[in-house]
Amino acid sequence: MSTFLYYLATFADSIASVFGLRSVYEQPHYTVLQNLGQDVEIRQYNPRLAIEATVAGADRDKAASEAFNLLFRYITGANRRQEKIAMTAPVRTDTQRIAMTAPVQTDARGNQVSMRFFLPVMVAKQGAPEPTDRHLHLIEVPAATIAAIRFSGVATRDVRDHQAAILYGVLAKSDWRPQGAIFQFSYDPPFTIPFLRRNEVAVGVTR
Repeated sequence: MSTFLYYLATFADSIASVFGLRSVYEQPHYTVLQNLGQDVEIRQYNPRLAIEATVAGADRDKAASEAFNLLFRYITGANRRQEKIAMTAPVRTDTQRIAMTAPVQTDARGNQVSMRFFLPVMVAKQGAPEPTDRHLHLIEVPAATIAAIRFSGVATRDVRDHQAAILYGVLAKSDWRPQGAIFQFSYDPPFTIPFLRRNEVAVGVTR
């Protein structure tokens, strides 16, 4: 695809995203194993390839913005092949904080945010280009079973914490137990109309 067509398609996708239309984005395939109610699903994901950015900073939102910009530059050509890659959904964000117990890895310098773009299947099959920025790494994401709770609106820290509490409460009454740290899936850009946004808080689970 030419540079002009790539940016034209990206612009068209952005316009569609304002209204919560995300069919233009490739999404990782998953199978719903169980619906636990209260918008909580147990899902099985296939292995995937992702590009991950990790940025340290006490201001989570600022670090997340920097991580997103690094990832966006990667898919728009800031890689060793100068290859342009289609945007996918969702974007995964992990917030890692000091003094949390394993398996969360802490950063002695302060808080840090890790964000992932899942790469299109064809890009993964053909071999993704290596990043040029030291904050970026290609990640082989193994198959995983997760519990996810879906909600709309603006995913502020208070909202995420509230949804995480609901998620843990639902899991406590089920046969599934959380395993690892909470993370967030964002399916829409910040300019999407809030009530049309799809957000999820999720955690790995085991029976």
